[in-house]
Amino acid sequence: MEMRKVSIMRAVVLVVLGVGMLTERCSASFKDCYTKCFIFCMIEPSQTLCSCTTHCLKDCIFQEIQNDLHEQDSDNLAFCKLGCAFSMCSTFSTKRTPNGDKVDGCVGSCSNKCIKSYASLSPP
Repeated sequence: MEMRKVSIMRAVVLVVLGVGMLTERCSASFKDCYTKCFIFCMIEPSQTLCSCTTHCLKDCIFQEIQNDLHEQDSDNLAFCKLGCAFSMCSTFSTKRTPNGDKVDGCVGSCSNKCIKSYASLSPP
């Protein structure tokens, strides 16, 4: 009986989140992207905290940069931002709480570091 309730709750959560994602615009903020991705990922019984954090940081950083930039160096910026986010921001999420606000703020600071780095490397 208890397993049936858990299965029904998972199904309801998936349907609600799925409908929400379908109605959301493609240019969702990083925070929204990360939070939704993390929740969906953690619903899967085989996923770990580390794999969900890594997967969602990667997907949402590349999506954000593709939405914001249409330059040739956007991939380099994404990899810089991703490396910074893995090392600085990946510990904010817990199994039950994505902490989208904290991760978003941290990834934003990575963006500033990477843009400054690329600006200083640009030819005059």
